[in-house]
Amino acid sequence: MLRLLRGRSIFVHVMVMLAVTVLAVVAGVATVAQAMFLSPHDLWVVLVTVTASALISLGVGAVFGRRLAASAVWAQAARDRERRLEAGRRELVAWVSHDLRTPLAGLRAMAEALEDRIISDPATVDEYHRRIRVETDRMTQLVDDLFELSRINAGALRLAPTTVPLREIVSDALAGVAPLAASRRIQLVAADSGWPVVRAGERELARVVSNLLINSVRYTPEDGTVHITAGHEHDDVWLAVSDTCGGIPENDLDRVFDVAFRGERARTPGANGSAGGGLGLAIVRGLVEAHGGRVGVRNTGRGCQFEVRLPAA
Repeated sequence: MLRLLRGRSIFVHVMVMLAVTVLAVVAGVATVAQAMFLSPHDLWVVLVTVTASALISLGVGAVFGRRLAASAVWAQAARDRERRLEAGRRELVAWVSHDLRTPLAGLRAMAEALEDRIISDPATVDEYHRRIRVETDRMTQLVDDLFELSRINAGALRLAPTTVPLREIVSDALAGVAPLAASRRIQLVAADSGWPVVRAGERELARVVSNLLINSVRYTPEDGTVHITAGHEHDDVWLAVSDTCGGIPENDLDRVFDVAFRGERARTPGANGSAGGGLGLAIVRGLVEAHGGRVGVRNTGRGCQFEVRLPAA
């Protein structure tokens, strides 16, 4: 029977094993009782007792069998999750190694050129200095992202929740991302009203909003638009960032918040120096979940929309 049911669940297998065992015992006891030439009354008592025991055994077995099956399923899910996390860690190491090796090689070449006086033209020297500063800032941001992500994964993140006006957080984030948006001719549009108050860590919430805006600006083609709105719904405060990136492939929607995931080649930024380490959205999810909230993404008409929901103040 187990061979025939090998495609069924663990619970079915446990119940089949238990039922066969109990029925075999009941049949054996009934056969022995009849062979002992018991009186009809005594035989009836034996059969009633054995039947009651069989029903109780099946009931108790079903309860523990369901628990056993659930434990097995959770154990398998934990193993699958661990394999995914390990794959993500390996991918992260590969991405970070690439993202650090490339600018370091460029920095070394430019530093040697300046040190050996190969470059003497003042304009070229100034350009080398500027590129060294830009690449250094980029690597510093990558290291900061790695540190923040390690704090989240290690459970070392300590929040200091306060009552924060969401409008001020968004205003500061828009000011910070404005230069990047201007360089790509992307229009930033924020709602005029409807900004609620939220109970959250101010620094962590600012990081969430900033990462969402930077992500949308990076993946939106030139002359596109990024909208940010917010509101209050029941016991939640929601914040939505919408862009005109053209949408995300359906198969990738569940992976955009994974560590080191950057999407398909068509969605990866070009050689404009704005590519991140694939950590921004992973940090967003970690910080939002640390506040007891949730974050999701969906495709809209011309792009996609990221929505964050946090407990209201």
